[in-house]
Amino acid sequence: MEARKARKRIPMKRSSPEPASEKLYETASFVYFIRWLRSRCLELSFGLTTIRKFKLVPRPSSLLAALLVGLCQLSLGQDYDIEVPGEPPGVPVPKGVTLFQNVRIFDGTSPALSAPSNVLIRGNTIDRISASPIPVDTNANVQVIAGNGRVLMPGLIDAHWHMFMAATPQPVLMTSDASYLHLLAARQAKATLMSGFTTVRDLGGPVFGLKRAIDEGVMVGPRIYPSGAMISQTSGHGDFRFLFELPRKLGGPLSNSELEGVAAIADSPDEVRLRAREQLRHGASQIKLMAGGGVSSPFNPIESIQFTEPEIRAAVEAAENWGTYVTIHAYMPRAIRQGIAAGVKCIEHGHLIDEPTAKLMADKGIWWSLQPLRYDEGAFQRMSPVSQKKALQVWAGTDTAYKLAKKYKVKTAWGADILFDPDVARRHGTDLSVMVQWYTPAEVLKMATADNGELMALSGLMNPYPGNLGVVKPGALADLLLVDGDPLANIKLIEDPEKNIMVIMKDGKIYKNTLK
Repeated sequence: MEARKARKRIPMKRSSPEPASEKLYETASFVYFIRWLRSRCLELSFGLTTIRKFKLVPRPSSLLAALLVGLCQLSLGQDYDIEVPGEPPGVPVPKGVTLFQNVRIFDGTSPALSAPSNVLIRGNTIDRISASPIPVDTNANVQVIAGNGRVLMPGLIDAHWHMFMAATPQPVLMTSDASYLHLLAARQAKATLMSGFTTVRDLGGPVFGLKRAIDEGVMVGPRIYPSGAMISQTSGHGDFRFLFELPRKLGGPLSNSELEGVAAIADSPDEVRLRAREQLRHGASQIKLMAGGGVSSPFNPIESIQFTEPEIRAAVEAAENWGTYVTIHAYMPRAIRQGIAAGVKCIEHGHLIDEPTAKLMADKGIWWSLQPLRYDEGAFQRMSPVSQKKALQVWAGTDTAYKLAKKYKVKTAWGADILFDPDVARRHGTDLSVMVQWYTPAEVLKMATADNGELMALSGLMNPYPGNLGVVKPGALADLLLVDGDPLANIKLIEDPEKNIMVIMKDGKIYKNTLK
């Protein structure tokens, strides 16, 4: 029988040959055990480079020992020697060249399209933009896309998204096996990218693993700026516990929603600090706190003010010490003002704001992540009576909120905040087109590209994708859409991405091209 196959970088020494079946059983059993172990009790770090530095032999027994003491983690994107049958290695940064010819450009900031231009992508960044022809070598690593006057624009960015919860009904989320829910989230990730959204800021849910799988090329989806678990006080907007899980005992077991990473319950500055640090430990790019009542949570009125200023400040200190920021869920003026006093940098929602508070946000340079929440017959009928009442309150404030944001020139981000509704999730782009009630199409698209890209950069040291997002200019990350038509003249083109978006590129890699 042949000896076990090993890669050249780290020879796997074997004292005697093994049958192939025994080899497969040992490898698969070991990998599945590690997966189970990591999902239940370990978050391991440092990478296999640590093992290589110590010149350890990466056999299952020694690798398990390293895993148990936290020296390394298994990753399909790393060069390791234990391979799961049928699973490809991670996809590296694209090294090829793509040339878009004869395109008109919406660059993310200008109110008008460019003259016919050519755009050269090298690797994962925009290398050159020219009105003159750009010569390139014709070889297998060069792809030329004839735009024929179509519009090239930045990939869309959603600043308030929930990949884990957008398209899955709430009862399913609360009762289904976690592995099933993660598969649904992965399916939604691909759908999100195919809708033209190349980046999302995920504001609550267990998406760290999904983000990693996308980044490594194992799954298809947008860039994810993860917040991790939504930090909530007891009975707050993020308290999804069942009644039998109450009362909570200090030091007792976590609830189901906490174990799954959906929420984290905290009821003192010290607990908030701990929960914030846990999300940062997982790799959160920003911290999300529930600072007021919400529509989908049945145990708190929309007017409720959640957390105290010292509690919010504890999260702010933890985030700022890691070079990032805190954003809070809040509808009411008092909740917004308390968050600003505690040092948060972004307000989610704010639909029931008053004029003095809007002016305060402008004066302090606070970001307003605002959504065009409005009446939707189907969504409304699927809500509980309690949620219906609160939803009507919030929807009634949407028009005033956008008018105040414009009046005081508050830094405004766009997001959809779709929850628990597969039908609405399939109409993701509709939440952009309705914005023309308050803004021009150019202003709307600027908000969903360049402006949202600026908000993504607020994560500072925790930014998982350093570089310029949301713009078409040399040096920017190559997240691009080629649209059949002019979205500045007809923004409804975004509503039907399957028909109207011909090319989708993320990080220099083409995920859709109907022009072939």
